[in-house]
Amino acid sequence: MINSTLLGQYINGNYNVSIYSDGTKVRETLVPEDTEFISAFPECMDVKITNQCDMGCPYCHENSTVDGLHGELLNNPFIDTLKTYTEIAIGGGNPLAHPQLYDFLRLLKSKNIIANITVNQTHFMKAISVINDLVYEDLVKGVGVSFTHYNEDFIELAQQYPNLVLHVINGVVNYNDLEKMFNKNLKLLILGYKEIRRGINYYSQKVEDNKQIIYDNICKIVNGFKVTSFDNLAIKQLELKRIFTKNDWDEFYMGDDGQYTMYIDLVKQEFARSSISPSRYELTDNIVNMFNIVKNEK
Repeated sequence: MINSTLLGQYINGNYNVSIYSDGTKVRETLVPEDTEFISAFPECMDVKITNQCDMGCPYCHENSTVDGLHGELLNNPFIDTLKTYTEIAIGGGNPLAHPQLYDFLRLLKSKNIIANITVNQTHFMKAISVINDLVYEDLVKGVGVSFTHYNEDFIELAQQYPNLVLHVINGVVNYNDLEKMFNKNLKLLILGYKEIRRGINYYSQKVEDNKQIIYDNICKIVNGFKVTSFDNLAIKQLELKRIFTKNDWDEFYMGDDGQYTMYIDLVKQEFARSSISPSRYELTDNIVNMFNIVKNEK
């Protein structure tokens, strides 16, 4: 039973998609006999808008720095080809630092594109008035916060946003911090550890030990949060299929990278299947054409 407002519906290939205000997504084939969902365009995209950030996180797989460049947000022809209710997850770097952020979000809203934004915990606390503006103006539907450390003031603030999701990295997050957040009506997204760029140098036995603790306690974590979700890399690292029945897995799993999703880097003007894909391609003026390239990658 879904207890939230329907934001929109659309047909993608051979199925219908319904998106709700709490982030729930429901897919239904147009023909009951169909046994798989075949997409014609991306349902959602990770979009990097800047590589500028002052945090200097030692495990940052984007190598973001204070001297990082901003991407061009307002003159990308493919934006005009996005389908209504496409979901865009905006990140960086620190996306709040981009001078075109508000104009970009207003452009997306005018096209009925569903935008979410991910910021660091420190930036969230420092720029809470900006976050409030983005939510109040309905420029973003969801706020992701890259969790760095447990803090009571932060948790109390996070609880005020129904569509806030805590982002943690498998191998980096401290399990004791997760335990402190159990049963606080919070949503959690676990991301896989990316052994690229600064993530290579940060990798250590401590990372592996932390991964093992999360692996061993994954059921407790899932039960400790209102909603727990995972990116595909975390699903692989944590071998999540082991804790589901086949029917539950078929309902839970949202598809491989490139099946319904893609990644766009507006700083380098490139696109790829995911942020860790070695194959990158130059942006074109049509989202369907770009999606077909990553979807059909071998």
